[in-house]
Amino acid sequence: MCYRLAKQIPRGKVSTYKAIAHALGTNAYRAVGNAMHNNPFAPSVPCHRVVKSNGNVGGFANGTKKKIELLRSEGVDIKDGKIDLVRFLYNNFYKP
Repeated sequence: MCYRLAKQIPRGKVSTYKAIAHALGTNAYRAVGNAMHNNPFAPSVPCHRVVKSNGNVGGFANGTKKKIELLRSEGVDIKDGKIDLVRFLYNNFYKP
């Protein structure tokens, strides 16, 4: 289910592990992070668009540098490893 939610994050936006966990009705943020790290459906499930709730980019199976590169190519500004969540946060999940 967290992969379905991640697929909803539009290009140029990010969401957080915490927001996805809450949309699933749980506080299991780390489980969401683990699922994103082990995403077998990339790139159709854009796990690179899921970041930490403090705006830090967080980890990525292909390395943080690659995650930053992907996000920037989609128009997400990253300054000192952080994303302005006021500007780039997507949190309008629906459950298909």
